[in-house]
Amino acid sequence: MLRYAFLLPLALAAAPASAQSWQVDRADSSVGFETTVSGGAVTGEFSDWTAEIVLDPADLENASISARVLTSSGTTGNGQMDSSMLSDSGLNPSEYEAATFVSEDVRATDEGYEAHGTLAMAGTERDIVLPFTLAIDGGRAVADSRYTLARADYGVGSSSWGSAAAEVTLVLHIEADAAE
Repeated sequence: MLRYAFLLPLALAAAPASAQSWQVDRADSSVGFETTVSGGAVTGEFSDWTAEIVLDPADLENASISARVLTSSGTTGNGQMDSSMLSDSGLNPSEYEAATFVSEDVRATDEGYEAHGTLAMAGTERDIVLPFTLAIDGGRAVADSRYTLARADYGVGSSSWGSAAAEVTLVLHIEADAAE
């Protein structure tokens, strides 16, 4: 159910020296999720993740985004929900330590940008399109993304999860400084 976060943590692919690398400011960034259980809103966050970003809006051909989220670091603040999320029928961190996202390309859209890539979670890989907005002011970049996925596509949640929504929305807020 919380696998979306995978996504979110970025590991960097090799890029030409002219591409702009970014150093993620973990203190001002977050990898979270939203869903519903028994009709009530549930939010959570992953505390252990990394991301590597190379992105220059004027040179998207050389852009790359990669992320790695340790699934065991997911929490909702509710012990029972956390236990279910981290169980063998959930994110199963004992077998699948991390969720990852690796972009194949980044494209500009009317609303912002899209990172086309592969999301791997709980032993399943899927091609996804991750939409995001990006604002760059001087040497500081702020990106926000919301991506909704079906947890069943990644084998997360069993029949006992009947009260949990079929979809989980990843909520990403990334702040980064231009690398020297």
